[in-house]
Amino acid sequence: MATHTWTTEPAELLRVREDFSLADVDADAHPGFDGDKSRGAALLEKREQRLDELQERLYAASHVGDGHDAVLLVLQAMDTAGKGGIVRHVVGGVDPQGVELAAFKAPTEEELAHDFLWRVEKRLPRPGMIGVFDRSHYEDVLIGRVRHLADEAEIERRYGAIVDFERRIAASGTRIVKVMLHISRDEQRDRLMERLERPDKHWKYNPGDVDERMLWDDYMTAYQTVFERTSTPDAPWYVVPANHKWYARLAVQELLIDALEDIDPQWPAADFDVEAEKKRLAAS
Repeated sequence: MATHTWTTEPAELLRVREDFSLADVDADAHPGFDGDKSRGAALLEKREQRLDELQERLYAASHVGDGHDAVLLVLQAMDTAGKGGIVRHVVGGVDPQGVELAAFKAPTEEELAHDFLWRVEKRLPRPGMIGVFDRSHYEDVLIGRVRHLADEAEIERRYGAIVDFERRIAASGTRIVKVMLHISRDEQRDRLMERLERPDKHWKYNPGDVDERMLWDDYMTAYQTVFERTSTPDAPWYVVPANHKWYARLAVQELLIDALEDIDPQWPAADFDVEAEKKRLAAS
């Protein structure tokens, strides 16, 4: 069976542009890929080798060479959209020593005593690393807006603060890949129901998810505003249709590969005489 490839690069196809409308995105589609689930799985496995090589080069370039680049993957979504699957099946395909994962929950009292970006800055990836934010600073303008946890003036300030923050970290050498996994309301209902019907999934169910679901339209409006206010050349947003988990994983994998290929990390040159070491080793 032949392995399908992308007909259009996801970095171009899924990027949020000026005329973007979240309401027009078909969460059930798999744009840019004309294969099915089995062919998508085959390509995911094949491209894992490329992602792994690039990640190792990135790590080596900073830990042995003089590289200073990093990648930050920001994952945002409604509950059940598959963020955990991205972490396991995409990011999990590379050497874990080169990955830094941060899952941002409700802020602690200490974190609330600082500006909302304080806790985020502390978890930015170091040079040579792929950082993953499972939820992020965007919770402060999503839940913050929908649940009225901050007033309108503060939410407006945060949009600007986020743009300035991301511009600064991008200038320092961190490629930012911001992904919203977009599922439909019906698909979320089915995934939540599956968690209730399977005892091995009960631990993943949170009654509060239904409360948030009741505010679906408000969240979609909040996401649309986020895209309009914070998708920039330094840190563009990508909206990935995610009703099909296999497609979402494939698309995010390709977005990461694209970011790493743009960095193009190189293997650091040996700081010793290779041929001399071969002779020493052979004689040992």
